[in-house]
Amino acid sequence: MVRALLLAMALTAGAAQAAGPAGDVAADTVLEARVQQLAAELRCLVCQNQSLADSHADLAVQLKGQVREQLRAGRSEQQVIDYMTQRYGDFVLYRPPLKARTVLLWGGPALLLLLGAGSLAWGLRARPRAADLTDAESSRAAALLEP
Repeated sequence: MVRALLLAMALTAGAAQAAGPAGDVAADTVLEARVQQLAAELRCLVCQNQSLADSHADLAVQLKGQVREQLRAGRSEQQVIDYMTQRYGDFVLYRPPLKARTVLLWGGPALLLLLGAGSLAWGLRARPRAADLTDAESSRAAALLEP
């Protein structure tokens, strides 16, 4: 009897935890829409390139709860973004502003593309061409290519 009671309590606690804390989703649909819109602009700090809205990580759920509570308290979206940025840095923003500290983040892909194109061009120029072959090398290559 005691084992059955303990098992029932454990299953109930597990189901309640899986459903999330009470109040995880706001009853007010307008508030919840604001939370989801703002969560889509904030990055999950523990996930690989996911927003808070897309992530189900514990930290993301907690951060969405913070967003929800701040909006419920009357703060504007910009005040919530400022709070998150002050606390977690520009990394929390899905589209960080262009600053001296984030210029590599914005310009990095273009810089890598230019370096790759430059390396390819340099490699192609350094490669010997058929015109650079001696007569002996050309005739040997022609012999090798004949069936």
